[in-house]
Amino acid sequence: MIPWLADWKKKIATFNLNIQMFMLANVLIQIGMGVFSVMYNLYIKELGYPETLNGKIIAMTSLASALMLVPAGFLSDRFGRKKIIIIGAVVASFTLFYRSLMIGEQSLIYAAFFTGLFMALVQVSGVPFLAENSKASERMHLFSIHFSLMTVAGVIGSLGGGVMADMLHTFGDISVVNSIKYVLILGAVIFTLGLLPLLRLQTVKAKEMAADLVADSKEGPSGFRKNLKIIILFGFANLLIGTGSGLVIPYLNLYFSNRFGASNSYIGLILSLGSAMTAIAMLLGPALVKRVGKVKALVIFQLLSIPFLFITGYTNSLVIASIAFLMRQALMNAGNPIQSAIAMDLVQDKYKGLANSVNQMVFNVGWASTGAISTGLVMTFGFYWGYAYTFTITGILYLIASTYFFIVFGRKKLDST
Repeated sequence: MIPWLADWKKKIATFNLNIQMFMLANVLIQIGMGVFSVMYNLYIKELGYPETLNGKIIAMTSLASALMLVPAGFLSDRFGRKKIIIIGAVVASFTLFYRSLMIGEQSLIYAAFFTGLFMALVQVSGVPFLAENSKASERMHLFSIHFSLMTVAGVIGSLGGGVMADMLHTFGDISVVNSIKYVLILGAVIFTLGLLPLLRLQTVKAKEMAADLVADSKEGPSGFRKNLKIIILFGFANLLIGTGSGLVIPYLNLYFSNRFGASNSYIGLILSLGSAMTAIAMLLGPALVKRVGKVKALVIFQLLSIPFLFITGYTNSLVIASIAFLMRQALMNAGNPIQSAIAMDLVQDKYKGLANSVNQMVFNVGWASTGAISTGLVMTFGFYWGYAYTFTITGILYLIASTYFFIVFGRKKLDST
């Protein structure tokens, strides 16, 4: 076995049962969601609905998540991670089965809304749950493994769903729409299997939780203000990153198609490779953290990604654009586990759910607010300069966010392991 892979296997074995069961559950959940992320749009199309319905469904899912993220953080802090995760996963599972079987337009829209609503409960509680069930010294490795596994699981679901649908249609003499429906049902089944490990989770109050409660009782209102200040400062950095990402990431498939005339197969391959490289980069992150610390490592990853972002925006070569995209994707996303570890280190346990929900919410707000700007620039200036301008703006926002983050959090004392 490859030495570093064996090392990661040993590290997973050292995590407690709660963490191992949670990781297994999330692998199954992400595979199921990966199937839906790719196949559901095609299902809507094969049902004969216009493209606008896909837009409505995506918008409703995002809207529900945005509305629920902060309340979900409060609920998670108040009632415990396990209860909120299980409730969210159970209801989300029902919505996936419903969406696999129903064909009415309004039913599809409403079900998508509830999927987004209850998946927010799962998403918000995950990182705080891992933090509360781990030692500060192991969180960096833990988050890196967790985020990497989730990325790989999503790729398995998205690629596997497409292959299975094609096989059912080609070799099973099943219509396209029914082959996709069966695959969606399978995705919902895999998602539901993730409930089994979740039910084995134990409700454990981490030692850090008790210490936080004592500290908070001594600080009184100042404890809340201190944590809220950190959450707001951290959230602003995420808002900048989310705004920059929203300009280019949702439209990468269109970028490769419009500028280079790339085929759907090539686009699917290159985006999948991007996810694979991201997973690898996330696993390598702790090595840099050990050398320079969490904040510097995060900033280094983000700054190194910016030149590749500019190259992607200005090149006329599909090969160069593809390589630059893969490098940017890996470097920028490699910082995600590090960022989560920093956030969980800086706030007390009773505010971890709120911190995670605010970070996700502001990122989603930034992501959702720039779609019209991006498409407007491309429509106004064409496929070359339109994308060049959007990638440039994104690079500038990333640079501002990285500089801001280093200035604000660079002097904070954090565990570097």
